[in-house]
Amino acid sequence: MRHQMGMMIKRLALALAALLALTVAPLAQAAAPSPPLQSAVFAGGCFWCMEHDMKGIPGVVKVESGYTGGHVDHPTYEDVTSETSGHYESVRVTFDPKKLDYGFLLYRYWKLIDPTDNGGQFCDRGPSYRSAIFVANDDQRKAAEQSKAEAQKLLKHGTIVTAILPLKAFWPAEDYHRNFAETNAAHYNAYRAGCGRDARLRQVWGG
Repeated sequence: MRHQMGMMIKRLALALAALLALTVAPLAQAAAPSPPLQSAVFAGGCFWCMEHDMKGIPGVVKVESGYTGGHVDHPTYEDVTSETSGHYESVRVTFDPKKLDYGFLLYRYWKLIDPTDNGGQFCDRGPSYRSAIFVANDDQRKAAEQSKAEAQKLLKHGTIVTAILPLKAFWPAEDYHRNFAETNAAHYNAYRAGCGRDARLRQVWGG
């Protein structure tokens, strides 16, 4: 009788241990923190177009139009386009590192710009419309430099002049510039076609 009772207790203990293991494992997995969202800042001419195009990249959570790289706090659109503030029209891209690698984001960025043009982008001329990658740390700089070298090999002609610069303060653009392609579709589409952006991209990258 004692032997049978001992065996029952042993079996019960083993069953409880197995049940506890099944319960604790999912809880431990659920408690593991997800990696935080990351951000990257790029300039590529008209920020309406850059915002629109980068929103379509899988893994991108948010894209904000704005200004960076200058020496004036809280710049306005008029300050930037007067070419006196030193800012670039730019976008801040927030992305999920579980779904999108920074290196792949760089690869997609190159295909959205003409990196051989040092005077602006497409029909928009002036320093504020030049292309640039703004890096927040050494890891981003290393990845950007490597990506730039790889992009050079893919060019049909020309030399990449896109700068890799340290990130300064990013100033969000005025409300009327944000989500412009969605809220002002007719204006945006007419501008983009008239500016020749897509035709020039085909010349630069092919396809």
